[in-house]
Amino acid sequence: MDATTPVMAARRVLPISHRIVLLGALLMSVAACAADDVTPESCTDGDRVLKVGFYAFYDPVSHSADPDPTSEGFNTHRGYEADLLTALEAMEGAGLSFSRRGIAPWDDIWLRSAGSEYDIVGGGITILDSRTRNAAGDEVVAFTSGHVEFRQSLLVRAEDAGQITSYRDLTSNIRVGVLADTTGERRLLELTGLVDAAGVLVAGTRIETTAGTRTSDGSATYTIDFAAESPDLEGRRHLYPPSDDMPQVLYLGDETGEAELLEALRAGDIDALARGEVGNLEAASVSEGAFAVTVRDQAVELGGFTLAVDDAHLRACLDEKINYLTDDRRIGFAEWATDPQVFMRRAVEGH
Repeated sequence: MDATTPVMAARRVLPISHRIVLLGALLMSVAACAADDVTPESCTDGDRVLKVGFYAFYDPVSHSADPDPTSEGFNTHRGYEADLLTALEAMEGAGLSFSRRGIAPWDDIWLRSAGSEYDIVGGGITILDSRTRNAAGDEVVAFTSGHVEFRQSLLVRAEDAGQITSYRDLTSNIRVGVLADTTGERRLLELTGLVDAAGVLVAGTRIETTAGTRTSDGSATYTIDFAAESPDLEGRRHLYPPSDDMPQVLYLGDETGEAELLEALRAGDIDALARGEVGNLEAASVSEGAFAVTVRDQAVELGGFTLAVDDAHLRACLDEKINYLTDDRRIGFAEWATDPQVFMRRAVEGH
């Protein structure tokens, strides 16, 4: 007889009816725990139509069918994020239905899901903690998990491609166009030494704003963050560097986004456009040889959607669905560009 025999002999064997009751209670307990820990299959009650605001001018990630804000086509969503949202609607049991509206101004676009106007906001928005907080510093929105990767870059006229091959080539004779409060702006300023790691403008930088001209003294009074700026820098239109090894920076596109910047580049009003590689590559591709992407940042950014911070259930459910559709980011922009139906096929296949 082995050492376990006395224990087994002494163990009381419950009647099968008692064991069934205990097993049922155990299963109910496990199910209750699972209900607390696992995102439900449906993201909504099925009757809720979620209001989505999308940035209208970031072709091909998120853009309007018609760039005219007064047109019917302005609220027709196109691009990578548009197809991702459409695939979410097609997922069986997800309970997702979207009503979409284009947004022209980029300024604080990520915060517009905090109120009643929109439930979800997107448009190639890089995920940053600073973009979750309002002017008072309160956290009012939260991002979904990242679904697309970005790198910053420079778009130039093709004839200038040999002269602008790195950020070091951007001297005071070079005018670089940016959209304010974008990661394209902030990374350009940091990579060229116009701001330090905290976003403080180097002393001696002359700043033209809609309220007048001033000069940075190197203090935090002149700070440009990824999501906002110091009051003295609001309405900035032009930065003149304090040394020859830094570029001029021009601010365009407040109302019509990158379209104005691209036109300025084509017309020779700026010499380079600093923004995400995806948009710049698309612009170069359709320019019939007029533009070229010559400089790429090495830092990788992740883009996501914003929701009100207290809409945690919906955000968790969207994360689970988006992570499936993108195969945990193994399917991204490059795969979609090659096969725009990739998300829809995964939605129909189910998971």
